[in-house]
Amino acid sequence: MRRAFASALLSAFALSLAQPALAAAPAAPPRGPDTGPAARPKGGYEALNKLPDWGGVWITKFLPPAERATRERPHPKGKYAEALKEAIRLADLNNGETPRTRSYCAAPGLPGIMGTGQYPMEFLFTPGRVTSLHEAWTGERRIFTDGRKHPPEDDLDPSFYGHSIGHWEGDVLVVNTVGMKTDTTIATGIGHSDKMAVDERIYLDRADPDTLVVDMVITDPEALEKPFKTQYRYGRRRDIDLLEFYCAENERNALNEKGLAGTDHD
Repeated sequence: MRRAFASALLSAFALSLAQPALAAAPAAPPRGPDTGPAARPKGGYEALNKLPDWGGVWITKFLPPAERATRERPHPKGKYAEALKEAIRLADLNNGETPRTRSYCAAPGLPGIMGTGQYPMEFLFTPGRVTSLHEAWTGERRIFTDGRKHPPEDDLDPSFYGHSIGHWEGDVLVVNTVGMKTDTTIATGIGHSDKMAVDERIYLDRADPDTLVVDMVITDPEALEKPFKTQYRYGRRRDIDLLEFYCAENERNALNEKGLAGTDHD
């Protein structure tokens, strides 16, 4: 009797182990159309030699104060203009610091990542894609040049740097970016809607091949009175590399209950 009982237990145990194998295998995730060169780069590198030389790293060139003062500024409207007025008022009350809702370790998004001062960036050319690596916040922008379109609006997943597609017009990289998170800003105190788009023309200065130029136009029908046009310029260095930037490793700029940063909120 005990032998029969033990045999029954072993059979039941074996059956329980077999249940996962008997269950239907989970359905494979749906696959979209092949994205082309960016997804299948093997054998496509020869054409990259025909592109302009963007090697080395690039560091922002600061404008002289007089020229900086004459630069056009974004013109927000509606609730975005009111938010800017409030940010200025609060900054006047807090020694110039505007209260924030995001950690200082949060990525700045676009266009902010393109003007990070002393932090350099570099470009990688691969078939169907140009990738910009940014020392600041270990940022990365992927600009697809394989002919794809932006995803439908319902499928667009907002991100800090958005979804970028581009193409080459001679030696100029033409880029269009949409889908930026709305908690990033166009400029300090100036927010944007989910309708913001950023268009860029990136090229080497004709008079100085060690200067990279980015002509940028930002449009947002909900947040801006008119398109905001600006330009970034960068100097080339071939003797340095990007450093690792990990902001949260030694975070001392947490925000207090007033939205202000500091090193001691006790």
